[in-house]
Amino acid sequence: MDKGNLGPLGPVSRLTLGGGGLGQLWGQTDRAECVATLRAAVDAGIDLIDLAYRYGEGEAEEVFGEAFEGRPPSGVHVTSKCLLGNTPGDQIETRLRQSIHDSLARLRLQRLDLFFLHSNVAPDGHPMQRHPDAGARMTAQSDFVTVVRPCFEAFVAEGLIGAWGLTGIGHPDAIIELLGDRPAPAVVQCIANAMDSPGALKFYDEPARPRDIIAVAQENGVGVMGIRAVQAGALTDAIDRDLPPDHGEVRDFNQAAAFRTLAAELGLSAATLGHRYALSMAGVDTVVLGVKNRSELAECVAAAAAGPLRDEIIARVDGCFMGNTN
Repeated sequence: MDKGNLGPLGPVSRLTLGGGGLGQLWGQTDRAECVATLRAAVDAGIDLIDLAYRYGEGEAEEVFGEAFEGRPPSGVHVTSKCLLGNTPGDQIETRLRQSIHDSLARLRLQRLDLFFLHSNVAPDGHPMQRHPDAGARMTAQSDFVTVVRPCFEAFVAEGLIGAWGLTGIGHPDAIIELLGDRPAPAVVQCIANAMDSPGALKFYDEPARPRDIIAVAQENGVGVMGIRAVQAGALTDAIDRDLPPDHGEVRDFNQAAAFRTLAAELGLSAATLGHRYALSMAGVDTVVLGVKNRSELAECVAAAAAGPLRDEIIARVDGCFMGNTN
């Protein structure tokens, strides 16, 4: 499989196996199929596995632990994350350390290659901090700078983690500022889909600006993991789980009718077109997959093998979303 250069990890596979499917978040599957899917991904050349407690309350990490029993193949890199929220400053280090230790126990490992803040970073005083989910999902930018980032640096120095990163779905102004600050994250996870949409993960009114984030990451030598290539199902032929009509993913799915028509015209599934588009985006080093079974995995591996889309097709995809305000 082709490689991208992901910050301090160096060359990694252009596809990363994400934990959402392994944690059974994206439709019906089971533990045995998830273990088989993980093993098949590594056999196919995928060498970065992106996990978190949030993916099934530890289920995705348990799948990894069961699949490899503490002895993953050489060269396989593993990430995890902590959804810190607005934990009081004097409790942050304890919370982060506990998150790492709990993840390592489930993974049956001694060290994480990458550890991410899973929270939305919010500028101090921004209205998103008043969102009903803010307590669980938002971390103030000042708390990150004064407490979280020094903790991350200390964990690297201790050898507990190899490097640290940001899940770049917080406010774009905050993410862009932190990418240019020092010490900078080694890696940022950024929305990488044809709609430029975070869907239901967006907690602010302003545009998401994922391409600006990717460009700033490139300028600062920060690796980019592209997430939500098919926007949690909105850019597939059918959403595979029950969602209310006003859900962000359902709204995006309804706006993507022209995209699905184009995919059919090209003889591709919508998911294949979505993944090939994400893999064609400048500055994206690896694309994180949300697959839940071996069939979906095989489709994504084939999409990567087919190579980048031609400029003409990229332009036609972009035309499907002219006027998009995400």
